[in-house]
Amino acid sequence: MRKPKVIRMVFALSLGCFVMVIFYFNSSLKSASEPDGERSSGQKSRRSPLQTLYEGDQVESAVQAIHQGRRELLEEACHSYTRKRRVLIPEDLKHVIVDDQHGLLYCYVPKVACTNWKRVLMVLTGAAGSLQDPLAIPANEAHIPGNLRTLSEYSTSQINQRLRSYLKFVFVREPFERLVSAYRNKFTRSYNTAFHKRYGTKIVRRHRPDPQPEALERGNDVSFEEFVYYLVDPATQREEPFNEHWERVHSLCHPCLIHYDVVGKYETLEQDSRYVLQLAGVEDQVSFPTSSKSTRTTGDMAAQFFHNISPFYQKKLYNLYRMDFLLFNYSIPAYLKFT
Repeated sequence: MRKPKVIRMVFALSLGCFVMVIFYFNSSLKSASEPDGERSSGQKSRRSPLQTLYEGDQVESAVQAIHQGRRELLEEACHSYTRKRRVLIPEDLKHVIVDDQHGLLYCYVPKVACTNWKRVLMVLTGAAGSLQDPLAIPANEAHIPGNLRTLSEYSTSQINQRLRSYLKFVFVREPFERLVSAYRNKFTRSYNTAFHKRYGTKIVRRHRPDPQPEALERGNDVSFEEFVYYLVDPATQREEPFNEHWERVHSLCHPCLIHYDVVGKYETLEQDSRYVLQLAGVEDQVSFPTSSKSTRTTGDMAAQFFHNISPFYQKKLYNLYRMDFLLFNYSIPAYLKFT
């Protein structure tokens, strides 16, 4: 009479063990699917920046409306001006910096406050050590490869998971102001000898009639006109890609393949940076550095540089940067003569 009772007990014990195994297996799967930065118990109850953007009400509605408008304009421009769709490859993601702790993806664009954004992300990710003030981080240290991880370093499944669940943001600038800023910084500063040797000597050799031997050797007196000739010369891009400081934003950050949640603008840098930090829930932890530079490149300054560029070359240069004007809703500058 005792056998059926023993059998029932064994069966119940086995069933209980089976349920425990299933529960443990599901928990393991859930844990494995979470990014490393989201596994700590302190992070579970906090909404991600992406959830805050699309579900939250912490940010004033006027700012939200501005950024929604930018997203919609970018989507419409992508639909209107791009025909061929392709799959992202790791090479496309070398400019996308990852902050796993806060669920952020930032595509950095040189000459659009990227040094300060890298400093901020070094503080947020812990790469700055004990430093909490972004401006305490030397500028050259912010650009050292390896201080911050890029999305290209992850596996395909990890890339896709982060593109789906992290807040993706990029900062852009009026294309010709950015271009003039790059020229001024890389070709008119005496300390940038590496750029003079690497690019200046080549520009002088190709685009200056009867150059002096010293100019051929040093490349430190490239004019803006010569720089423009170099950019629009088809041989330039046949040889190698543009340097990141004058590469088009759409080629660096692929805004028609990566759907950015926030498109910040250099013209509204402080407001847009504060918005991103609010979405990430870190506005009390770190502040975006404010700039009081009187030397920054403005529209009036860009107009002066373009004054001696012929309408023919203005048009060629505009065509080269046309997609950045269209995608990010920048008007053709009034100082251009070809319009």
